[in-house]
Formats: sequence, C-alpha cells, structure tokens
Amino acid sequence: MLKESVSILKVPEILLPCNKVNMKKWATIACDQFTSNKSYWDQVESEVGSDPSTLKITFPECYLGKIDETGKIQDIHREMKKYLEENLLVLHRGMILIERKIDHGIRYGLLAAIDLEDYDYTRTSTSWIRATEGTVAERIPPRIKIREDAPLEIPHILVLIDDDQRKLIEPIVAIKDSLPILYDFDLMMNSGHVRGYSLADPKIENQILSVIAEAQTDAAIEKKYGDVNERSRIIFAIGDGNHSLATAKAIWEKHKQEWGMDHPARYALVEIENLHDTALFFEPIHRVIFNKKNSVISQLEHQYGNEIEITAFSDHEALFKEIDATPDGIQSFGILEDGKVFKVTYRNAPSGLCVGSVQQFLDSWKSKGGFEEIDYIHGIDDVVQIAKSGNHAGFYLPPVQKNGFFQSIIKDGALPRKTFSMGEAHEKRFYVECRRILK
Repeated sequence: MLKESVSILKVPEILLPCNKVNMKKWATIACDQFTSNKSYWDQVESEVGSDPSTLKITFPECYLGKIDETGKIQDIHREMKKYLEENLLVLHRGMILIERKIDHGIRYGLLAAIDLEDYDYTRTSTSWIRATEGTVAERIPPRIKIREDAPLEIPHILVLIDDDQRKLIEPIVAIKDSLPILYDFDLMMNSGHVRGYSLADPKIENQILSVIAEAQTDAAIEKKYGDVNERSRIIFAIGDGNHSLATAKAIWEKHKQEWGMDHPARYALVEIENLHDTALFFEPIHRVIFNKKNSVISQLEHQYGNEIEITAFSDHEALFKEIDATPDGIQSFGILEDGKVFKVTYRNAPSGLCVGSVQQFLDSWKSKGGFEEIDYIHGIDDVVQIAKSGNHAGFYLPPVQKNGFFQSIIKDGALPRKTFSMGEAHEKRFYVECRRILK
C-alpha cells in the first residue's frame, strides 16, 4: 500500500489549466525576475492580453512600490476565484516530472509537495530543508499579503537535492517515454520549451518516497558528509524562491494552531532538481546601485586602502571574461560606472565568498547614505544598461561553484543573500501548476 508521505515529501493534488486555456499565454516567468526591466513585463502583458494567465494571479516585483499594491492584491485574489469558479483548472493527483529545454540543454525536475514543518530559513537552521542564502526582509510582506487570503499557490520554488548517485530523478527520466504527458508547449519570450509527465503511478510514487527515506538515514548522511549531527542532516536546499517559501512558512506558523496539522497550507508545492544535473548551471547574481553620492572606486579605496587592487579595463566584455576566469582562492569582481570598467581584487577578503565581501561593502556604504537603492540582477545586459547612467553603477560577480555546495551550507549556514542564480533569468521556472491552500 502506498504511503501518503515519508517525512518531508508528500504526493500533491495539483490543478492544471484545462484544454481551452492557451498555455503559452498562461505560463509566465517567476515574479522575482527582470525586476529592473519594466519593458519585459510590459511585453508579457501585451502578449497575454485578456486571456487567462498566471500574470494575473502573481505580483511581478518590478511593480513593487510603483503601483497600488492593495488594489493589485485584491485583483489577484479575485482572478484566482474566477479561474476556480469557471472551472479553468482541473485536478491532477500525483507528482509531475518536469522537462525544461533551455539554451544549453534539457533540465529535469520533480514537482512535489514538501512539509513546511521540516523547513527553516534562518541562517543557523538544522532542519532537513534549508535556505541557501539570507532573506531580503522587505520582499516578504507583499508576498504575505498575497498568500494570506489566496485560495491558490502558484509555485516558482526550485529545490536542490545533493543526489550524486542519481537515484531520485534520473530513473524516472529513463522511462519518460512511457509516461502520460500532461502539457507540452513553447514558453513565451524565447524561454525554451516545457513538458510535464504524470507520475500518478503507485509504483513510481513508492520508488520516489523510498529514495527520500533512504537519504534521511544516518548511514546515507555519514557516507555523503562524514560526521552525523544536526548540521549534516540535510536533504533539500532552496535554490530559487526562498522568499516565497519563507512566506508560506510564516503563514503556516501563524495559523497552524487554528487550522490543524492536516491543513493543505502545511505543505508547499516545489520543483526538486538534482544539484548534479549537467544542464543546471549556477549563474552569479550581480548588483546595481542607484543614485550613488560618490564614486564606487573612491569609496572602495577609502574603505579598504591597500587591501584591494584596482585595474582599469578597456571594455566590459574583456572584464567579464577576466572575472569569470578568476582562480580558486582569489576574490575578484567588476565595477561599471561613469562609462568605465574596473577589476577589483581583494588582497585580504573580509568574507569566505566574493559575493559576501561585496555585499558587506554595499551594506556598509548604504547604511551611511552612500546610495539610495540596490537591486539584484540575473542578466548582464541589464547591469550594463543600468550602469550607463552617471549616478548608477553595476557590480559584476564571479560564478559560485557547485562542488562542495551542500558542505558549505552544513558548515557555514545560509550563504549571503542573492549569492547565485540557477541559470539565466529567462531560464527560470515558469508558473504552470497551481494547488489549493485554503479549505
């Protein structure tokens, strides 16, 4: 007999668009992408038009602080209820194998529900499910307002598993041609193709749940990470969507005494991906700052003196290539400001990761009123474009290596916020599936 859940994983009840919905217009990219590129979202809105779409039941962060947020959230809740009332969403009970074609290959994921009782996003967490990076506190309240009274969740959360033996997802991929296809379509804005395979088969479900149960044993933990202790007992790390999952956790903790432990809001729908998937790349998340009061270079020299080395470059492409080739053990990053580009290298870095050292500098400078705002950018084109303004500047960061990634979380806790991105911005997860979170 099938076990409904094994500790942290649960077989979900998923809602998918019915046949009359245009899937290319329905599916839109995660709300935390292209946050400084309003033209992207204007184009999405134009493409969607009046058709049903996840654009209308999510809140792109590009608009935060720039529109009537209360009215927008009311519209989101209204639209969700409308889709349910008009039977635009049909029930699928079971997990889904996700096949996503992106620029450099095919990436696979497993759509399932995880137990929020086993998730803790604080830096010192010892839970089975952990954040990979610090939380940007100001990005949670708008999401809480959306989810608090929402009948549906629409996930863009990507969860990593350190499955070097490839026991969880890859055996399912090997039999995918025998599985029923739930959806199969091109994504908008040249973002590739997505296909979903039904895993509503007791044999497959038991296989998945058994792999997770085995990974939670002390023998498996010891083989992978050495000493078995509260820090090394980890299965999942949040790769993308930590703020959305943190929001789900906050609401669950607030209401669980009232709702009871069998409430659907105890769980969150996520896509699990193997850290060792060859098509999964860790891209750096760059920084841009707005309305700076003085030069970044002069501020760096003032703060670090002889502890940094600054080298001017003739163009940003040569700079980016140099930063990408930074040897292990060296921390170098790029600066774009006032039409000039520089390579900055720490002689004595203040943090274990380059992104941590840069974030410390930016946090310190901002606290002194050195600039007005900071944004976290996935694509280099936006960094270059924004830095062209005389009072803005861009920070180009090197990639984070996957090797030793989980060990780093075990040892040091959550990484600095916005440390890495799982792929380029247009390769992020698109909203496709929904799940009821209110009874």
